[in-house]
Amino acid sequence: MSKYDYDLFVIGAGSGGVRAARMAASCGARVAVAESRHLGGTCVNLGCIPKKLLVYASHYAEDFEDAAGYGWTVPGHGAGGDGHGGPSFDWSTFLRNKNKEIERLNGVYERLLKNSGADIRWGQARIVEPHAVEIDGATVTAERILVATGSYPWIPDVPGRELAVTSDDAFHFPTMPRRVVIVGGGYIAVELAGIFHGLGAKVSLVHRGMHLLRGFDDDIRAFLAAEIQKKGLDLRLGASVESIERRGDGLCATLADGTDLEADRVLYATGRLPKTRGLGLEEVGVALDEDGAVVVDDAFQTSVPSIYALGDVIARVQLTPVAIAEAMALVKSLFRGEPARVDYAGIPTAVFSQPNVGTVGLSEAQAREHHDVVVYLSTFRPLKHTLSGREEKTMMKLVVDRATDRVLGVHMVGPDAGEIIQGFAVALKCGATKAQFDATIGIHPTAAEEFVTMREPLRNADRSPPMGIAPSSA
Repeated sequence: MSKYDYDLFVIGAGSGGVRAARMAASCGARVAVAESRHLGGTCVNLGCIPKKLLVYASHYAEDFEDAAGYGWTVPGHGAGGDGHGGPSFDWSTFLRNKNKEIERLNGVYERLLKNSGADIRWGQARIVEPHAVEIDGATVTAERILVATGSYPWIPDVPGRELAVTSDDAFHFPTMPRRVVIVGGGYIAVELAGIFHGLGAKVSLVHRGMHLLRGFDDDIRAFLAAEIQKKGLDLRLGASVESIERRGDGLCATLADGTDLEADRVLYATGRLPKTRGLGLEEVGVALDEDGAVVVDDAFQTSVPSIYALGDVIARVQLTPVAIAEAMALVKSLFRGEPARVDYAGIPTAVFSQPNVGTVGLSEAQAREHHDVVVYLSTFRPLKHTLSGREEKTMMKLVVDRATDRVLGVHMVGPDAGEIIQGFAVALKCGATKAQFDATIGIHPTAAEEFVTMREPLRNADRSPPMGIAPSSA
């Protein structure tokens, strides 16, 4: 009989914590999960799921417009439309339906945990000893403790910061803002800018850098910025907010150059920090880095042998599927006797901007650091828009190692980019070559077939930028 109450005590019921708890319990371990808010964590409640639902909602405006070119009569658009009384969006209806779906998912997570045999403990947990956690006035002991508390959005210290909101707030606005200033240049900022622009708000996206999406391929960054501007979104690069103040019924964000941007909401998407405050980690000897992230080894073990951590709280790769993969590796190692590690190379990702971005593997700049590369790039107008009349274009890019012919990176901007890139991620994981791409027969007519029909390289060892796109490390 163990001297501890549990074999594993998990703090945080997000994607990583729930997966670890469920899988450990299915192995026969005695498991408890502590959660102070909602089951499912940021992804289910304040991130991936509600965000993607908002992306769908915001894109209908363009869909209605595009339908006219295909013979559909939509009130206010195309033949038969009088320009008045067109499609309208009701924010409260969306919120009600979105909340209903999130509540359903919360219930799914609760059933999964309970059916696995894990206990759910509601409240804020704090580690008080290497094998003890305090929650709701009680002390619970465990052989191992797992910290999976995720991250939280960060707002820099600017005058008036208390007037700003974050991405967490965007899913619960009581009314739809008509003027929005979004600060940031990462994927969350870009996605939210597209969402509110698509829903009809006047949006200004303010980013201090000269390029969006730091860490992505340079051609992707430049191409997306151009497409965003074509849609009429106010993109302000090389700009920063100096202060925020109330002005009349709204807010005013003053930029460094003196420009005033009036808005109903000023939303910051300037990064996320690990949620480690108040957990008692430093008091029991767990090492944190300068940003507060928990320091772990390849087995997710902290400086205190009985305490582990994974997911956003360790700030390696802040993506839901990565947290789940880390949880599976941990459970295999601790409870199945199968030592496992997570391979962080070649993780595919998508930005649900409008248009979408999908990418896997190395950017061209990353590849050129260690390889002699050949680059293939294609831009084209999607078939759908030959009748819709929309000027939106798609870009696809392959980065190939000249010596081995291996495809090092696959990048795309365009509709359904995330769906398309997922399949190519498998190919890259298997070490596919450009010759194997070329030998694959495409599905016609699709956009995805372009990836297996690009024959002529755009550039070889030289770095002559296409389309006026300059390389950047910003």
